[in-house]
Amino acid sequence: MKCPICKTPVELADPVMPFCSQRCKDTDLGNWATEKYIIPAPLTPDEIEELFKEQKPN
Repeated sequence: MKCPICKTPVELADPVMPFCSQRCKDTDLGNWATEKYIIPAPLTPDEIEELFKEQKPN
């Protein structure tokens, strides 16, 4: 497995797994705190309908 931040190989037994170091772990936490990462909300029925309208050929 590779560290999601710097892509360095990581062993399953590493104490900060899945990261290679505390620095990468802290970087990841900072990315969440500054909203660099987001988890999108589920689409509403109106948004789903709009997507289908956009995909239909005229």
